[in-house]
Amino acid sequence: MKTMNAKSIDGVSSSNPKKEIFQSASSCAGLIRSLGVGLMMASAAAVAQATDKTVSVTEAVNLSAPSSQTWEKIKEFNGWQAWHPAFASTKIISGRGNTKGTVRVLTTKDGAKFTEELVSYDAASHSYSYRITESPLPITDYVSKLEVKAVKGGSNVVWSSNFHVKDGASEEEMKKTISGVYRAGLDNLGAVAK
Repeated sequence: MKTMNAKSIDGVSSSNPKKEIFQSASSCAGLIRSLGVGLMMASAAAVAQATDKTVSVTEAVNLSAPSSQTWEKIKEFNGWQAWHPAFASTKIISGRGNTKGTVRVLTTKDGAKFTEELVSYDAASHSYSYRITESPLPITDYVSKLEVKAVKGGSNVVWSSNFHVKDGASEEEMKKTISGVYRAGLDNLGAVAK
């Protein structure tokens, strides 16, 4: 499968999507290392209080695969390691799979752990939301939505979130970190959603 007009929500288009996917795949190891360094820096600030300002991040990608085919690749709350290059494993610690209230521990390839709870799951609309309950990142109140929409010629995947950044941590760095995680996963979907 090829990626069609890989585009961020902000409207920035790629002139060469194949080159962008190759660059994204080759920089995945760098992203994982950067995430690890960012997590170490973030954990030093993790004891700080959160600010009142809500921060939002949204990334998207257009794929030539039909929405039902793309949804099949990302629909499992406990299967992100199958499509996202930064994650090594998922362990369900409470609940059952794609049921509201299910809690998972998502482990990155560098060993960082995120405990997340499934807030909503709608197979008919190809979407689900989850929240982070424990994380090495200096953020709180993180709630994210992942959805697949049918578009002419394929599908559009949108990954978005809202969260607060703890005092002492950089809002811009957290936006950059979250956006980088989203981009790595979305850019890799073109290769796995065949």
